[in-house]
Amino acid sequence: MGNIFSCLVITSYGQDVPKMRAHYTTEKITLDGNDKETVWSTVQAAQTRWQHFPMESQDIAQPTEVKVVFDDENLYILCKAYSLSDQYITPSLRRDFSGGASDKINFVLDTYSDGINAYMFGSNPFGVKSDLLVSNGGIGEAKDDINRTWDVDYSVESGIYEGYFIMEMKIPFGSINFPEGTSQWRFNFFRLDTQTNQRTTWTRIPQVYKDFNLAFMGILEFDRPLGKSNAPVAIIPYLNGITSNDFTPEGNVQNLNVGGDLKIPINNGLNLDVTLNPDFSQVEVDDEIINLTQFEIVLPEKRQFFLQNSDLFSNYGAERAVTPFLTRRIGVARDLEGNNIQNRILAGARLSGKLTDKLRLGFLNMLTDEDLKNKIASNNNTVLSVQQSVFSRSNLKFLLINRQRVKSYDFSTDEDLYNRMMGIEYDLNSKDNIWKGRFFAYKSFTPTENENSLSGGAQFSRETRHQNINLEYTFIEEDFKADLGLLRRMGVLKFSPYYSYLFYPKKGRINTLELRQNLWLWVDPKGSQPLIERTLLTSAELTFKDQSKLSVRFFNRKEFIANPFDPTGIHPETPLLGNQYYFSRSGMLQYNSDRRKKLSFISSQNYGMFYDGSKYSFTNNFSYRVQPRLVASLKLNYDRIDLGKNIPLTHLWLVGPKFDFSFSKSVFWSTNIQLSSQSENLGFNSRFQWRFNSLSDLYIVYNDNYYTYDSLVPRFRSLNVKLTYWIFK
Repeated sequence: MGNIFSCLVITSYGQDVPKMRAHYTTEKITLDGNDKETVWSTVQAAQTRWQHFPMESQDIAQPTEVKVVFDDENLYILCKAYSLSDQYITPSLRRDFSGGASDKINFVLDTYSDGINAYMFGSNPFGVKSDLLVSNGGIGEAKDDINRTWDVDYSVESGIYEGYFIMEMKIPFGSINFPEGTSQWRFNFFRLDTQTNQRTTWTRIPQVYKDFNLAFMGILEFDRPLGKSNAPVAIIPYLNGITSNDFTPEGNVQNLNVGGDLKIPINNGLNLDVTLNPDFSQVEVDDEIINLTQFEIVLPEKRQFFLQNSDLFSNYGAERAVTPFLTRRIGVARDLEGNNIQNRILAGARLSGKLTDKLRLGFLNMLTDEDLKNKIASNNNTVLSVQQSVFSRSNLKFLLINRQRVKSYDFSTDEDLYNRMMGIEYDLNSKDNIWKGRFFAYKSFTPTENENSLSGGAQFSRETRHQNINLEYTFIEEDFKADLGLLRRMGVLKFSPYYSYLFYPKKGRINTLELRQNLWLWVDPKGSQPLIERTLLTSAELTFKDQSKLSVRFFNRKEFIANPFDPTGIHPETPLLGNQYYFSRSGMLQYNSDRRKKLSFISSQNYGMFYDGSKYSFTNNFSYRVQPRLVASLKLNYDRIDLGKNIPLTHLWLVGPKFDFSFSKSVFWSTNIQLSSQSENLGFNSRFQWRFNSLSDLYIVYNDNYYTYDSLVPRFRSLNVKLTYWIFK
């Protein structure tokens, strides 16, 4: 029965490939949010033809029409979206707003037609810009396959009329990469309509997949072949004045920093980026996280220099087991107390993009400064990534990493002189998106013995409308080392299968019911206790037709703790004893409300056994929208941990109010306040941004941090004024 169903899915989806034509024009098009230009009346419109949510059908409540034309320098898209009223929802006027609970239309451009990477440009009735990068075929979650921080030069204008709105978009060919001489791209567009609560698409996409999945796209045919992109050289100098006080003997510091980036297009698909004395003071502050595990928390990359083609460097290894390379390892180091601190980057270069239609190249070289006070050495960091597309949407990949100390230090041994890693991977993505997998093998090299320095694994899954079956195996030998990556454990084997089943009720408020069973099994075949961890997670999730969700999870873990460990993070003097097993069992109930409402929230309750003791937790995230100017949110988390055994009863709080105000589509002010009892820190981050010209910005950033041991004690304070200006040649 399963094989018959798979064949039906392949047949029905494989035959439905819509096409639309992009007409060449010499008429001047003015972006003004209407369709008065003559050329628009001569172009046939394509319409959204399929409902993706809440049902998978051709029932379209409000149609959406799209027309495409182009000239020698730009691609123009006109969208006319019919609506029940003019009561549209937008969270703010800030660029790259999240579209999950707002009116929005996205256009996906797979310019190399490889089904692996694409550009996604979007906007809404208010003309707010949204430019994103899609990687890994769009097969996963948005947090994994969507890059929102990437910005490029393009224009949008919109107009709201009775019964519909119009959006006009101009995308310079110089802002994107594509093959010279191409006459067609893979293309799709989809709309989020909050009034009918429908998500509709041009190309049919099974509901089990995201609407940005690159396996399901139509064809955009051009009247004539495209020429060179004629992308300009961009010179991006910055000027940053900073005054700071870290309340140590160093006292006040006042600096005026100068540096910048250089972007050089090599051809239609390849770009060279060079940075000198980069400064990332304007980047949004990281969110505080309560960490109750033995392992490091990985925070997302937000620095602009590392973002374009970032999947060339990040999409490797096995999740939560082997991450060969993290860009966050460059420019961040640990001080003598083990805290993450900024490690100055002196200079760097990155060559990335397409060598041919099927071959991608990524080369990154960054030089970091020494910090003698914290015993941090200067290092040269090099990464080479090569990816060859094979078959329909699969990839054969090669990765080489080298971290090399630039000179000798009294505090550093020869063992730290270098760490190198080399490996190959094969990513399987079938044309119909049903079969996915990854197979990889790596070897690391250090100045010491390298006999047991291999890592490898395989992951294979089959996903259909109702079922998702996944099998994963990973091994990491005891001498395998990844200085620029992340390893949770060494000298272990990991087995991680899961199975889920989806129900689609035909009537009622429920849209889907997913039942899921996960198993994580870690084994040390050479250890005195071969079983390191066995975790079972049983879950059920109801998704309602108003986009709200209700989840129930049951968690059961047996874990071997080799060394003394403090789960609370604040009682290192009374840790759990090492060399023994501990058990954790808990249940969790979580509700996500309808995000279309002005007030929305995510609330969860968790209770159960925790390392042979007990833990009660609640997590709350509230958000309130004053459209379109203000989004105010509040994070309120609490953990009550009772481990017994003379370990103090622990209460952990994480409180985080945040305010994001839009004065206009180019002027913003955000303030983030975070109080964490685990890190014993109260932090204020307030950032003003004025995008005064295309991609050029003025930032004013104020940071203030306090210790919260017994009373508020000043820790660090700074004021940055940074000017960044893009000069195109």
